[in-house]
Parts: sequence; structure tokens; C-alpha cells
Amino acid sequence: MAGLTRWLLLPLVLALLSLPVQANERQIVLIAHPNVADAVLTRDTTRAIFAMRQRSWPDGQAVRVFVLPSSHPVHARFAKERLSVYPHQLQLAWDRMVFSGTGQAPSQVDSQSEMLERVATTPGALGYLEREYLDERVQVITME
Repeated sequence: MAGLTRWLLLPLVLALLSLPVQANERQIVLIAHPNVADAVLTRDTTRAIFAMRQRSWPDGQAVRVFVLPSSHPVHARFAKERLSVYPHQLQLAWDRMVFSGTGQAPSQVDSQSEMLERVATTPGALGYLEREYLDERVQVITME
């Protein structure tokens, strides 16, 4: 009987294994103010901007970076999946610049709705949010 059960469950197990690992998670997109000319950024450039090491867009316009709180799950996913760094590494970089007087931390927003509003209304702004929060007021930036 155990052998028969195993053969009956095999198609179900195979179907579950073929599902994407993050099927239940929403895609996080990089967003910018509509006046930003660069619609494509490399991962290294994006990482430098969010680490506050690069303070201007490639065309020379000043970047205003917006982030969610370090404890926010979307921030953690963005840092790990899109920037390939841990959230605490970003926080350490920001703290180091602030305490040494060599730079500033990005502007923090409390929610994805606030992120959308601030990026949409701040020239040169860059941020991130789950795709479901997008609207026509911002542009999506592609990361290579």
C-alpha cells in the first residue's frame, strides 16, 4: 500500500517542485521621478546610489534617494534581491557617512504609498516598491 501511495503522490510533489520559489512574493521595482533621463542602471550604479556613494545621475542631475525603514520586509527584499547586499550593510554605510560628516543617509518614508508620492513629486528622486503600487506618476527603471 505504501508503494501505491508514493506513486499517487509523485505527480503532486513534482508539480510543487516546479513552482517558482517566490511565487507568493510580489515583484519589487526600481522607480524614479518622470524627469530622470536614465531609464536603465547597472546593479553597481544602483548599489552606489543607494549606498549614497554616488550622488548624481549619470547625466549630472542630483539624486534624491528614498528608502523604507530597515525593518520593513520590502526594504529587506530590495536590498537582498536587487542590490545583492544585506539591509544592515546599507545601514552601516549610511551611519558611517553621517557620523563622519562625509555624507547623508537617504530620506526614509513610512510606507510604499508614501514612497510613490515622494518619488513622484521630487525631481531626481529614486526609490523602490512592489509593482502593485505603481501608477503613471513615476517611471520604472530597469536594472541590468
